[in-house]
Amino acid sequence: MIADARELWRTAAETTAWLVAAAWVWRTSDLVKHMPRMPRLTGVGWDRLPRHVASLTVVVPARNEEAHIAATLDALMLADYPALKVLVIDDRSTDRTGGIVDAYVAEYATKMPGRLDVIHVTDLPEGWLGKTFALQVATANSDSEFLLYTDADVLFSPSVLRRAMVFMEAEQADHAVVLPTMKVHSWGEGVILGFLQVLGMMWAARPWRLSDPKSHDTVGVGAFNLVRRTALEEIGGWTPQRLAILEDVTIGRRMKLAGMRQRMAFAPGLVQLHWAAGAFGLVRVMTKNFFAAFNFRPLLVLGAMLWMMLFFLAPLVEMGWWPTVGAGVMVLCCVGASYRVMGEISEIDARYGWLYPLGALAFLWAILRSMAATWWKGGVVWRGTHYALRDLRRHNSQLAWVRLAAEERRAAKIRV
Repeated sequence: MIADARELWRTAAETTAWLVAAAWVWRTSDLVKHMPRMPRLTGVGWDRLPRHVASLTVVVPARNEEAHIAATLDALMLADYPALKVLVIDDRSTDRTGGIVDAYVAEYATKMPGRLDVIHVTDLPEGWLGKTFALQVATANSDSEFLLYTDADVLFSPSVLRRAMVFMEAEQADHAVVLPTMKVHSWGEGVILGFLQVLGMMWAARPWRLSDPKSHDTVGVGAFNLVRRTALEEIGGWTPQRLAILEDVTIGRRMKLAGMRQRMAFAPGLVQLHWAAGAFGLVRVMTKNFFAAFNFRPLLVLGAMLWMMLFFLAPLVEMGWWPTVGAGVMVLCCVGASYRVMGEISEIDARYGWLYPLGALAFLWAILRSMAATWWKGGVVWRGTHYALRDLRRHNSQLAWVRLAAEERRAAKIRV
């Protein structure tokens, strides 16, 4: 009896190891085949003006960003897209952010009339996340055909906005993301960001599948969410997701579920971002996000953690058992190949792939930390504002957006 049970466990472990290896081979071959074909806006073909020079507003929400806002505005003022306006939303800043932006507005009022403006938000209405309300205020106070939602610590090259608008026109896109180049200042940052790019581009959202309306792959990046105003208005703007922690991912999912044309491009070096200082800084930033990504449901978190351990850590254990050595080697080869392919685009050194187990452990710790901190505080504290857990749950369920989109499609068919 005991021997039969041992044999059963042995067979199950061996089968699972090879199934995981097969999944890695499938996803890695898909990545190797399709990622090099993704649009790169650094190419000379994108270095022109679109046929129709549509108006574009770059929205920069800023709360206590005195250390970064000047550099961001300096970069945006050098942008060579002609029909451009930059609108900064000073979101209740308690530092010098508002004064710095006011000085820039005064300076450029004569240099480039109409190029730069600011709105100072002094109060946050109940039922809104600070950043999402800032985005809503900017949308309501602009009339451009396109809006680019970004962050106050992102650096843009002079030509990237023009290239992105050419891309939008060529693809007839309603929502486009240009993946920023993450600046790496330490090995800890490289370990975590290298792991993040592989986890995101291979397993969470495959960029080459975004154009397929039947796929579940979708994307949103806070540093570069470019949307067509008519498409944004059609899905109700920012109000339906007013308490969404991951506002960038959520707007991308809502766009995709509504049938909008979603696209993604790379522009190595043309959009740059230093997300946080050091490995601990990255973990602190992710503390706000991770539990929200699972709609604050512990069982979903547990499932995700078990999946990560099975796919990223178990193959290392398999190397010590002869029946699964081959499976473990296959996974490690796939990890190495994925880091190399992604590194050519992201400019994150592929050699960080040797330390990917540390990246996986950091993510597991960040997920646990996010869940524990949220439960302990009864919600999320971000930029000095507390958002209650009972309210956040109603606005952070990705499954709820799927159901809502399905209901809207059924209602549209009935009206027709």
